[in-house]
Amino acid sequence: MNSYWHESVAGSKIDRDSLNKNIDVDIAIVGAGFSGLWTAYYLKQLQPDARIAILEANQVGFGASGRNGGWCSGFLPMTLSEIAKQSGRQAAVDIYRESFATLDEIERVIHHEQIDCDYHRGGTIQGATNSVQCKRITDEVKTMHDYGFDESDSRLLSSAETRTRISIPDLMAAAYTPHCAAIHPAKLVTALAKVVENNNVKIYERSHVNEINSRQIKLKDAIVRAEVVVRATEGFTSRIKHHRRTLAPLYSYMVATEPLTKSQREQIGWQNRETYHDARNMIIYVQITKDGRIAFGGRGAPYHFASRVKPEYDMHHRIHQQIIASMYEIFPITKNLKITHRWGGPLGVPRNWRPSVNFDPRSGLASLGGYVGDGVAATNLAARTLAHLISGDDHRLTKLAWVNHPSRKWEVEPMRYFGINGLLKLSSSMDRHEQATGEVDKLRSKILDIFI
Repeated sequence: MNSYWHESVAGSKIDRDSLNKNIDVDIAIVGAGFSGLWTAYYLKQLQPDARIAILEANQVGFGASGRNGGWCSGFLPMTLSEIAKQSGRQAAVDIYRESFATLDEIERVIHHEQIDCDYHRGGTIQGATNSVQCKRITDEVKTMHDYGFDESDSRLLSSAETRTRISIPDLMAAAYTPHCAAIHPAKLVTALAKVVENNNVKIYERSHVNEINSRQIKLKDAIVRAEVVVRATEGFTSRIKHHRRTLAPLYSYMVATEPLTKSQREQIGWQNRETYHDARNMIIYVQITKDGRIAFGGRGAPYHFASRVKPEYDMHHRIHQQIIASMYEIFPITKNLKITHRWGGPLGVPRNWRPSVNFDPRSGLASLGGYVGDGVAATNLAARTLAHLISGDDHRLTKLAWVNHPSRKWEVEPMRYFGINGLLKLSSSMDRHEQATGEVDKLRSKILDIFI
């Protein structure tokens, strides 16, 4: 079944050429998702005359850019403390301030380029349904404040304010940040592709890249020569030769309901379209779409041996049923709604669970990604960073902690298979323990910290 996002933009798709001959360009980008398109967009701002081509194995937005939860979040998959531990306190503050400001930049581009993508900056609410989650939320807000951020960045909500924003039974505590927007991701990625094409960037679809080398890309029937080669392939990276262990493709799944009726919307509140998640270990993510559907996603699907990515993995009955059960628990009103869409797809996870932006001017090889599912806004910041790295203009973004900070490769099989799936089961068991006992599972938490 198609994602709700893809289905609702089906009529606006463009039939683009495939690449079946050798070409020479200045910059070649592999992947026509947010990472690749934003990179082309900003490179054209800095180098208007550059010859840029984007090679896409399927269609624009085929991967995570057209299947995600529609969260344009300023938060990163690594915490302030995790960044500070490796790169220092100021580096952690700097990258988070830039990430929060990225929402302003995305808004600017949307308005400047007249892009309609159902963008609404309502912020995000994080809820807690047990005492462990309450402490986790409180600690996260305190950490933000300890690093110099204030109530305008992250704060606890009173019970009364929470009820005025969203109606969720048994919610014990909640926190709010304005640094998140709800979007229609497929509308954004489709419009962004048209914008870069209008800036003389050529996009080739149905052009699968087999191998990436210094200043050369190999396809089945063509070779692309370029001074700079950018890999922006995220969850599909493992399909490129020599990159099987670069990023692990972990699957995330979503469902969408039919639109709520007016009376149902009044019962649930949620008038400002805040995104919602809670403080469990196994991530869920929710938004209410512009037309009033609840789009609900979650993780927990098993990793497939040897980093395989196949179309049949895009649906997973057991995980979809778990997601629906979680949705019914958090929003009981959805039991009366029809599930109209179910979908899924791979996201890219590096071994250190941290995104990075990399460029080696000697080889001309560049890459960005590893967003661990938090990429809608991060792709914009990463692309701006990479554009400045390639242009060599010594911009402040080129000093951020994720620059040229690649992860080591994942373990060989079967260690990778057993390790990743073991960690996924560990996260689920921790949630069950916390819900049943109201206490942190210290042993499992320690194991998780060691291996992530």
